[in-house]
Amino acid sequence: MQAAAQKHLLKNHWISFITDLQNKICKVLETEDGKAVFISDKWERPGGGGGDTRVIANGNVFEKGGVNTSVVYGEVTNTMRTQLKIPPSGVQGAWFACGLSLVIHPLNPYVPTVHANWRYFELYDEKEKIVDRWFGGGADLTPYYLFEEDARHFHQTLKNAIDPFGDDLYFKYKKNCDAYFSNTHRNNEMRGIGGVFYDYLRPINDEDTERLFRFQEASGNAFLNAYLPIVNKRKHFPYGEREIEWQEIRRGRYVEFNLIHDRGTIFGLKTNGRTESILMSLPPRARWAYNYQPKAGSEEEKLLQVCLQPKEWI
Repeated sequence: MQAAAQKHLLKNHWISFITDLQNKICKVLETEDGKAVFISDKWERPGGGGGDTRVIANGNVFEKGGVNTSVVYGEVTNTMRTQLKIPPSGVQGAWFACGLSLVIHPLNPYVPTVHANWRYFELYDEKEKIVDRWFGGGADLTPYYLFEEDARHFHQTLKNAIDPFGDDLYFKYKKNCDAYFSNTHRNNEMRGIGGVFYDYLRPINDEDTERLFRFQEASGNAFLNAYLPIVNKRKHFPYGEREIEWQEIRRGRYVEFNLIHDRGTIFGLKTNGRTESILMSLPPRARWAYNYQPKAGSEEEKLLQVCLQPKEWI
């Protein structure tokens, strides 16, 4: 009985955290934009649970974006076993997942796109006992024009947040991020300048569960400090057709990654997730120019070179 109560306490605490974080992020981004506001679309999942998809569009600063939360659960299906690599002989009977996922596509090409998510997952046996659980998440930045000071600020802010939990974690998760957010079908071209990414962080006991929970809180709470100063610095930069064309080409790469490689997108679509919420991450405009090569020595080529060869920003 005590173990079951502790299980629900953790779940409720996590749900409360991501709900509060969603409210905070949306409020700050609305203030930054000064025009557009988030529209809330609350939905229910037929198999169990639901979520709150919040979308902002056509603003002064943000062309399109979403800050979504979901609390979903259900029976483990064969498709889910395949996607999560659950052994066929496993006795898992049900699952629970709760998280926050956001993608923001600014209007000005000099302001980078940003993505982040923080999630928690549980698997149960037929007696509703937890047999597996893990945390995952991270944040990464996709600029269209490279400002090295912005890249350093973003990475340093994330590092500062997670350093108290291990001074080796940033470098480990930064490497994970560089490898994961990469279009392998385009010679491992990264979609941006990375950040941190981690998955399947499994606690070994209750004390470790609390530590990982605090780690997730620190990571989520660092997001606005990592991103907003960059937005403030670049949102008034003048731009023209050349910058818009390059932004759309790079957004095309973003779309390719999300639809071909992103595990979260694939998992959601293959397990009857809510399509509108899953595809919220796609930009409103994108372009695919045949064999486009930026001019040698241009700012566009400068960005592409960093995407072709990951760089240490700290």
